[in-house]
Amino acid sequence: MPPASSSGPPPAPPPGGPPKAIATPCIKVCVVDGESGLCMGCYRQLSEVAGWARLSDDERAAIMADLPTRRSRIRPEKLAMFG
Repeated sequence: MPPASSSGPPPAPPPGGPPKAIATPCIKVCVVDGESGLCMGCYRQLSEVAGWARLSDDERAAIMADLPTRRSRIRPEKLAMFG
């Protein structure tokens, strides 16, 4: 008796292909400023970092549009540590 073989078709790829990439301001400098509560790399609050993948594209875009103004909430001498 010949050995059993799997001669069926290969498994189908998942429907819809790979997930869409999520835009993020993360620069891999994850240090939280105790005074402002903001990440000193991307200027997001910890709650925003933690929930980023669950936010809608519009919610993420609104936060990202606000990030440049948040930098002023961190003392310059602290930011100088990161160049």
